[in-house]
Formats: sequence, structure tokens, C-alpha cells
Amino acid sequence: RTRMAIADDGELVVLAPGLMEFGEDKQIDKLIRKYGYLTTPEILKLTEENDDLQKNLSAAAHLIHGSSENRFKITYCPGNLTKEEIESVNFSYADLQKMMKKYDPEKLKDGFNIMPDGEEIFYISNPALGLWAYKERFK
Repeated sequence: RTRMAIADDGELVVLAPGLMEFGEDKQIDKLIRKYGYLTTPEILKLTEENDDLQKNLSAAAHLIHGSSENRFKITYCPGNLTKEEIESVNFSYADLQKMMKKYDPEKLKDGFNIMPDGEEIFYISNPALGLWAYKERFK
């Protein structure tokens, strides 16, 4: 949902202490683990070629919506999934506790923040609300 606001070659860091599985249910989780997050053309091709994706188009849609389309890096910081699980679906992994110290949700405000090391980030406290586009990008 945030991909329109992320710069090319940028990074989306997801602090996910409650992440237990990929997707909305066990079947989607299974398909995500099987195929991983790829580009839209790759997922469409896999959907044409594989019955399991044809029979679960919501999983194919999830894989497309979760893709960076190779424009930026996605780093997950999970509380319950392993590094191997995260990397197996084509995401990068980072340690949750380390990243929570660096990007402390208690200290960040929604929107742009300048970190102590000078890094500029855009923080979204409630990703369920989504961020479809940031208006400044279109100026």
C-alpha cells in the first residue's frame, strides 16, 4: 500500500512483532511460502501455469500487492518468524529488537522524521490505514 510513496532504490522497513504467518489464512500462507513475492508479470505467469494459484486468486493478488516490483527493498523485522522464513519469500530480514531501538515507535511521529544519524524516514504508525500516495511526490 505504501509503494507509491517509496523512492526508487529506497527501503521499506516493517516492524512486525506480531507476525505469525504470511497472508490472511493458512492456504494463502502456504502459497506465499511456495512462490514468494515476485513482480506482477512473474506472478501472472505463475498463475497461468499453476492450478493452485488459479484456484486461489486472492493469494495471487496478495503476492502482487506485496511486491516492490523490484523498485525498492523490503525488510521485515518479525517477532515470530525466522530469518530463513522471511528470506524464503524474497524479503530481507533484520532483527526486531535492534530495529525497534533504531526506529522506536514511541519516539517517531507519523510522516517525515530525521533520525539522530541524519537519515530521513517516513513513518507510518498504522499501516492498516494504508498510504496510497504522498502528494509531494506528484509536484
